[in-house]
Amino acid sequence: MHPRPRRTLKVAAATALLVTAATACNAAAKNGSPDSADRAGGGGSRTSFTLVTPDAVGQNEFLKLAVTGVEKAAKAHDGSRKVYQSTDTASRQQNVQAAVDAAPDVVVLVGFEFADLVAQQAKAHPKQKFLMVDACTTKTFTNVSCAVFREHEGVFLAGAEAGLLSESGKVGAVDVLDTPQFRRYSDPFAAGAKEVAAKTEASTRFVGGQSPFDDSARAKEQANTLLSKGYDQIMAAAAAGNYGVFEAAKAKGAHAYGVDVNQCPSAPGTVVDNVIKRTDIAVEKGIEQALGGSSGTTVSYGLKEGGISLTGLEDGVGSSQCVIADHPDVLKKVEALRDRIVSGKLTVDDPAAG
Repeated sequence: MHPRPRRTLKVAAATALLVTAATACNAAAKNGSPDSADRAGGGGSRTSFTLVTPDAVGQNEFLKLAVTGVEKAAKAHDGSRKVYQSTDTASRQQNVQAAVDAAPDVVVLVGFEFADLVAQQAKAHPKQKFLMVDACTTKTFTNVSCAVFREHEGVFLAGAEAGLLSESGKVGAVDVLDTPQFRRYSDPFAAGAKEVAAKTEASTRFVGGQSPFDDSARAKEQANTLLSKGYDQIMAAAAAGNYGVFEAAKAKGAHAYGVDVNQCPSAPGTVVDNVIKRTDIAVEKGIEQALGGSSGTTVSYGLKEGGISLTGLEDGVGSSQCVIADHPDVLKKVEALRDRIVSGKLTVDDPAAG
């Protein structure tokens, strides 16, 4: 079973208070100690990088990509890398302190959980470079770089797929909360569908409640409300509740779309595609920028930078278990839309902008 897509959407909640633009998937934690300190190349390397994760990596594809990114950076610089896996608040604090004490060239941290810790350490250690991925600190520090994502561009493409595949002409979304930040996962879905099928009807339902990020039952209920009205393509942006959306869609013979990682194996034949966040690219490029003297800046990664994609647009789609693999004609049209966005000929509105 694939990790739950908590990280993307919970990050949106926390980071909206931190930097107005950022978002992230979750897995069960194992231990809070470094699991690797490998030399990526031979010789006397003078560069080293340390990655600290908010949860155990395990089968968490989102975090596994981050590990890949730091490994590539280490190899490119004939350097070394360490990966510290956290389990809870205490181990995150311990791991960040251990990383800073080791004084690597760049300390890389994934997720909003590290925002306050990085702010404290950046102030105390002004010569240490930090790279935050999928979040940022409230205050700007000259030694802290941030890498965030333009998720709305990928959601727009998923919406285009939905518009092309819908038989009812109705596409919907189940979102966690009705805020501009979370609407990045629903409004562009409707816009993408209408780009390819102007008469498409779109609607969004919100999970809400006491635990909007972890309420599969409420998410399923909202999905069923849409399905009962004939919506046959549903964007699942309900964090852990995505599996409730998938269950509802499967029961009605409808289709759904996932976020962050490939969620198709969790519901083969039901999940069409996924909006993927390439943390490996954000980590690798972010390290390069930090080493190149661009520390203290926030860089946004979207389709153009390769930071956002769809499973259907990645290598290996044939074995992804995604429904979109059976629709090469749709993918061809979506690729054309992606190229228009990348070239600047088509702009996707960001609900969280301004």
